[in-house]
Amino acid sequence: MGNTGSTSPASLGKAHVPHLEWKVHDFSALLETGAKSAKSAHFHCSGYKWFLGVTPPMHKKTDAETPYVGLSLMLSRNDLVPGGTVTAVFELSVYNHAKKMYCGRRVTHNFDLNNTCSKNECLVPLQELLKSSAFLVDDCCVFGVKILNIKVCSPQKKALRVLKKATTLQNLFIQKKGLIKGTYTWTMDYYHELDSKIVCSPTFEVGGHKWHLVMHPHGCKHITDHVSLFLYLESSDKLCDESGKVVEFTLSILDQKNGKHYTITSGLLVFGGDSSWGWPKFLTVDKFKDLSRGYVLGSRCVVKADFTIVGSSNDG
Repeated sequence: MGNTGSTSPASLGKAHVPHLEWKVHDFSALLETGAKSAKSAHFHCSGYKWFLGVTPPMHKKTDAETPYVGLSLMLSRNDLVPGGTVTAVFELSVYNHAKKMYCGRRVTHNFDLNNTCSKNECLVPLQELLKSSAFLVDDCCVFGVKILNIKVCSPQKKALRVLKKATTLQNLFIQKKGLIKGTYTWTMDYYHELDSKIVCSPTFEVGGHKWHLVMHPHGCKHITDHVSLFLYLESSDKLCDESGKVVEFTLSILDQKNGKHYTITSGLLVFGGDSSWGWPKFLTVDKFKDLSRGYVLGSRCVVKADFTIVGSSNDG
């Protein structure tokens, strides 16, 4: 069975009360950040850890190029095993204040280690959302996701029932000014460090919180052909999801020979109960070790983190 997360817009139907209700405050400020996406903090359902994503705006590929706000569902990579598939049926929705109900679309998606996020679903044309008091009230838009069915194909797990549970409430506040920016350069002077399974940077401080970088030179869980790279919030400095920090960051492995650095930029992510974000498949090991690319020069490798704290999960 293939994934049916179509990006083609269709009329929205009445949706169930969601498992996650995510209030995005300062929606206009979210658009102004230019971020490619924003993800909620995690929520739990049937023993799995999920995230709701919004893409502002989502463009439908037509001649008109009408911008749409898109939603997607992500499953934590740590909940997946090699060769395993989690097939989920779920509703992505937006709250209609005029009708006093959630309106959305049902989606089916197969999640596995190479496919942890569903396709974006075009829910509402951006201009309609911005002009309508039905979806946007006091610059706040409410999104939701309801997981209806989960089928697991794995040697370790059996079929699951989606049990009734109370709605998880989350907020996203975007700062309009006074953004906190930070840069950290991590120089590893001894190449033999990169032969270990994991290398951690020294701790550095940004925005009153302590952070560090983690590199897996030969890949992290179930990955052997890529360098994995992550940004961590220090465990002693963990924030709960209700007071998490919303961060956009860029991680780079510097090309010390040609200046052609390898860089990936995130969307907006909540550092709270989940203390790390990054890329399990940041760069292939072959490219990383290719001496002509300059990522390793002599015995030195340099990693750089640039990030901005753009908001929080509370209004504090």
